Amino acid sequence: YLEWLELAARFTTQSIRNWQYSTNSIHYLLALWGRLVAAVPYVRPDTGAKGHVQALENHVLSVVECYIESMLGSVETVLRSDGALEDPLEDDGSLMEQMDRLPTISRFQYSSVAKLIVAKFDPLMDKYREIMQHLMTTSTDSAPPNIAQQAAILEGQLTWLTYISGAIIGGHSWSSSRIGNGEETLDASLSKRVLQLAQGMDFRLSNSNGVGKSDPKLETAMLYYFQNFRRVYMFMWEQTSTGSSAISTMGSMKLESVPSTKQKVYQNMFEHMGLGDHTVVANLIVTKIGKNLKFWPDEHEIVAKTLVLLTDMAGGYSSSKLLLTLDTVKYLAGHHTADEFPFLNVPSNARHRTTFHAILVRLLLSPNGTDKLGISFEEFMRPILDTMAQLGALDSTQLRSEAARMPLIGVFRDLRGVCMSMHNRRTFSLLFDLLEPQHFPLMSRVADLWHDQPDVIISLLRFLGEFCHNKANRVNFDQSSPNGILLFRVISDAVCAYGRRALASPTPTTGDIYKLKYKGMSLALSVLNSALGGNYVCFGVFSLYNDPALDNALDVSLKMALSIPLEQVIAYPKLSKSVFGFIELMFRNHMKATLALESSVFM
Repeated sequence: YLEWLELAARFTTQSIRNWQYSTNSIHYLLALWGRLVAAVPYVRPDTGAKGHVQALENHVLSVVECYIESMLGSVETVLRSDGALEDPLEDDGSLMEQMDRLPTISRFQYSSVAKLIVAKFDPLMDKYREIMQHLMTTSTDSAPPNIAQQAAILEGQLTWLTYISGAIIGGHSWSSSRIGNGEETLDASLSKRVLQLAQGMDFRLSNSNGVGKSDPKLETAMLYYFQNFRRVYMFMWEQTSTGSSAISTMGSMKLESVPSTKQKVYQNMFEHMGLGDHTVVANLIVTKIGKNLKFWPDEHEIVAKTLVLLTDMAGGYSSSKLLLTLDTVKYLAGHHTADEFPFLNVPSNARHRTTFHAILVRLLLSPNGTDKLGISFEEFMRPILDTMAQLGALDSTQLRSEAARMPLIGVFRDLRGVCMSMHNRRTFSLLFDLLEPQHFPLMSRVADLWHDQPDVIISLLRFLGEFCHNKANRVNFDQSSPNGILLFRVISDAVCAYGRRALASPTPTTGDIYKLKYKGMSLALSVLNSALGGNYVCFGVFSLYNDPALDNALDVSLKMALSIPLEQVIAYPKLSKSVFGFIELMFRNHMKATLALESSVFM
């Protein structure tokens, strides 16, 4: 076994050193050593006494050391190859596979591995600071070639160390038997250096007003580290800040010692980090999020991963309460416009507008959210409502012009994000009262004028689908309130305006037929299905007062459903769900209208 172990270690180190030929195999080798390490607790004492565990410790350390040195060396090799070699940092799938397997073997000899990483990190940080002092407020690309190359090499190596540190910290287990044996101080040592690097990157970015950017790969690595740090250390924030001790029970036995040990480990970690308490670290992370959204508008991956991190932070109970106290979050809530955050104006970031507003509204509508953020819901909505008012004041020619395209897409994406965070009757009523009656007519006008432009019409229909969806029974008005009927009228007008135009338009013979025609029809049917099945409208009222809204909606929707060839319906799952869902609602709740149809419809 010892001989095999030595041969396996030699094979692994040789393969890692020749990473150019084995990039897609390295994670398999790391997984092998992870399995060997995971089996150590089950080794028999008599076998362990023969030096097997000691040999494994030595070989694992040599494998990790070889991996770190080889990956750091790969940066300069790739850079000097002028594109001949593929950068391992750009192969996201293989990189994440390696990072997933690294914590198990690194924590087996964590003290030695941490010292190795720190010994690599500190000299690189010193050199990077010197380079940044030369660059100051200028971009790396405009620097002299030798300095630009040095900066690129240093940033690439720091990217690897940030990924490795994030992966190892993410491997911390609160259920591990080794908790409380000092590993948190090693986590603190690595975290301190990564957070200091983040502070330096932010300082340069702010002072240069976005000109002095680091390598995008380093920014992505920093977000990976923040995500792992959040997952491991943020769930304890509420307990630490309030000083309350959590008590978990299992049957009748109280396990008070485990939570108290966790708290000691947690507090010890921040003390050794030396940057301040958890509030300071949280503010540093959120400030970095704000800077990314402000200064990286065209980097789709950075914006996406930044918003995922913010979503995860806002989704936790304790972390969301902490976010409400931070100045950066207050600034985000009060300045969520494209003037402050240019990424909102980039067409490829349209779906990120929805996520961004959903996060902010979730925080705003949380308990005491408006008080802590210092802004009411109406004040938050003012920029969106002002844009809708300006669009509503345009005549038909102006509203159909290219100048109105992006504002329309943006405002409906924003409204959808706002609506996604409405989870009860009170919050939904806040939004409904702001939109009714001034802004509802705009929706049917847009559906009529922009029916042939998928990007605009899909943004509108997705918002309407979210707005009329009665999730958690949030669309629940008083019995004497006409709001349910008014809401259905809005949906009916928009669906009918779009449906009539779509039916009159010829089916495209080139391009993506689903995107150009059937996707809009699918969404329109889905919107009406939500309104018909929402249980917030008494449909008998329409015939009682001779209101054609219901009949028009059913008529146009049925024509849309029948106009789509059956093979196309079956070919697209979302389309088939909308069509057959509408037919089911017709037979279940509107039998009178169904039986009044001509026989040819059923044939």
